[in-house]
Amino acid sequence: MSKDFSDLGINDQLQKGLADLQISVPTDIQEKTIPVVLHQKEDVVALAKTGTGKTAAFGLPLLQLIDVENSTIQAIILAPTRELGQQIHANLVSFSTHLPLVSIASVCGGIPIKPQIERLKNTTHIVVATPGRLADLVKRNAVNIKNISYFILDEADEMVSALKEGLDSIIKEIPKSRRTLLFTATMPGTIKQLVQNYMSKHVVHIETDMSTIGHQGIEHQYVVVKPIEKLDVLLHFLSSKEGKRGIIFCKTKAAVNKLAKNLAINKFSSGAIHGSLTQGIRDRIMGQFREGYIDVLVATDLAARGIDIKEIEYVVNYHLPDTYDAYVHRSGRTARAGAKGLSLTVLQQEEVVDIADFEAALGIVFNQFKKADAQSIEENKGLLWAKKIFKTKPNRTISEDFKKQISTVFHHLTKEELIEKVLANYIAQKKVGIPTSEASKKANKRKH
Repeated sequence: MSKDFSDLGINDQLQKGLADLQISVPTDIQEKTIPVVLHQKEDVVALAKTGTGKTAAFGLPLLQLIDVENSTIQAIILAPTRELGQQIHANLVSFSTHLPLVSIASVCGGIPIKPQIERLKNTTHIVVATPGRLADLVKRNAVNIKNISYFILDEADEMVSALKEGLDSIIKEIPKSRRTLLFTATMPGTIKQLVQNYMSKHVVHIETDMSTIGHQGIEHQYVVVKPIEKLDVLLHFLSSKEGKRGIIFCKTKAAVNKLAKNLAINKFSSGAIHGSLTQGIRDRIMGQFREGYIDVLVATDLAARGIDIKEIEYVVNYHLPDTYDAYVHRSGRTARAGAKGLSLTVLQQEEVVDIADFEAALGIVFNQFKKADAQSIEENKGLLWAKKIFKTKPNRTISEDFKKQISTVFHHLTKEELIEKVLANYIAQKKVGIPTSEASKKANKRKH
């Protein structure tokens, strides 16, 4: 029988906040973690896949443990990216709507530091930060973290690699007597080293059912392509998902830019984010994606952290990730909050042998996605060409006389006749094998 939040020890004010958000049943990680954080004193290492409710698992008991009579900073929450930091801050604020005396500040990189310095002059109980920005604020003596009681690391497996320098400088500043809560989707050697170096000897280890929870609702598939057809196969897949939201992951910023340009040329509703873009541009693109103004987001791994959107229906690994951990984080962007999702990996023939290793390491099964045949690919190119024409803005500089001359040429054609002639011209120019209706019928008969 499922427990509710009152069974876990969550107070009435926080339960009201959860009710406002229509959250009533704790997830597995919340059920296992909340009582430990609330009622025990040990450090905690929690292993849980993305999309399982980790923020509430540490956020709810933390909000309850804050002493509002004490105006000093009592808790630091570190996240690897500003997007994830903003998401955590927003969640904590929404959880605590009936705890108005708890003050939460977000101090992440990528925006001017002076307003953050001013904000920290006011009473603050919880600081959500990225390591680099918090380390900078500490250097400027703009924040005092010497007396904190709680130190939370979310998505810790990302911070111990790219952001380790900032993390180390912060750990030197905080008291040894603090309580550390570490949340991670994977447990690489670097995380084990961090636990050994910076956490107490008495650590409570919490783990969800890693064989199912992180991949529940996700259908894992792969498609084998030749390099020359890779983009065309992707465009055909995206056309089949028109109106649905998804994320395409690339290994490098250059690959993100190149693919995003191709999607824009083909008039897909898309945007791109990676670390070299200004924070303002990243925020704008993420806002458009979150609000549903664009359907497809092309991203690098780290830039996509903090995307917690329930309606992401598919993830495409345009390049096979280098590590199993990266695959976990990528695929975890879909099938969130109990939804279903697809994780499609695009492979070249020589990479197919790697699939068995991913299956064994992650306890999942990949099914082969049948790519579109050459005929369907060519027809999709024609459809994309037609959509380009449809979405082309009129050229207002063309003279009326010239437009009249062109209009006269097409004057006697019906709409259907014009479409037939334009399409015939397209096929002739492309020299593609889109068949006539009779040839199509014969091809279909052969299939059946």
